[in-house]
Amino acid sequence: MQFDILTLFPEMFEATLSASILGRAQAQGLFAAKAHNIRDWGLGRHKQVDDYPYGGGAGMVFRPEPLFACLEAVLELPEPLSSENPLTVDFPVILLSPQGERFNQQIAQELANHSRIVLVCGHYEGFDERIARYATNRELSIGDYVLTGGELAAMVIVDAVARLKPGVLAEESPHEESHTRPLLEYPHYTRPAEFRGWKVPDMLVSGHHAKVAEWRFKESLRRTLQRRPDLLAQVEPELDKKERKLLAHVRQEETERPSLSQENS
Repeated sequence: MQFDILTLFPEMFEATLSASILGRAQAQGLFAAKAHNIRDWGLGRHKQVDDYPYGGGAGMVFRPEPLFACLEAVLELPEPLSSENPLTVDFPVILLSPQGERFNQQIAQELANHSRIVLVCGHYEGFDERIARYATNRELSIGDYVLTGGELAAMVIVDAVARLKPGVLAEESPHEESHTRPLLEYPHYTRPAEFRGWKVPDMLVSGHHAKVAEWRFKESLRRTLQRRPDLLAQVEPELDKKERKLLAHVRQEETERPSLSQENS
């Protein structure tokens, strides 16, 4: 898998892409990521990449010429993009934008099926609309908030997608994580078995693997019910008979459970 990141600040990616799991995965050749400086294709002596918006208004707008030129060079297109020569590639060229589709685990899994992904990071007030329409083929947002630029969003997407490629993580890890089904992940514990009076649940130290698996799934249901009932509503129709029974038990237990104020009184 190849990630190409178009940005005004390529130095922001150096530490993120070279550290920890992503760094080891790149060293092993499991994926590659390269940041390309859009300003190298800037206009004039000052390498200008932005300008005032037509019609007036606050802020500056990303000009199309530097971005198109950078993209054409990265993709090694034989001819410049135009109304007569539109972008026709079979992989995602993604504009990071607060107006884009909300990024989630399902989209990460979809993107992991591609061998190449291009991520376009913006700055300023916004992009010239011709960039969104004709230089990219998808817009993604990582949440309902505004960042100073698309670099942090690009890092999130690279991390979420690359870790799904075979060999990047332990074989079982991606299948048990939060949002994979979609359910939130069960609680984790490690040694010591007792810490300052708080004990690890007995089931986890029982050595009974089938019971441990059932406990983990039940606690996954509980955590999703407590924190993200919207996700539970999505997955509930897909539960089998045994799983529905576990969910019914969780709901009953949560109904009978004392409130936090009662527990602390």
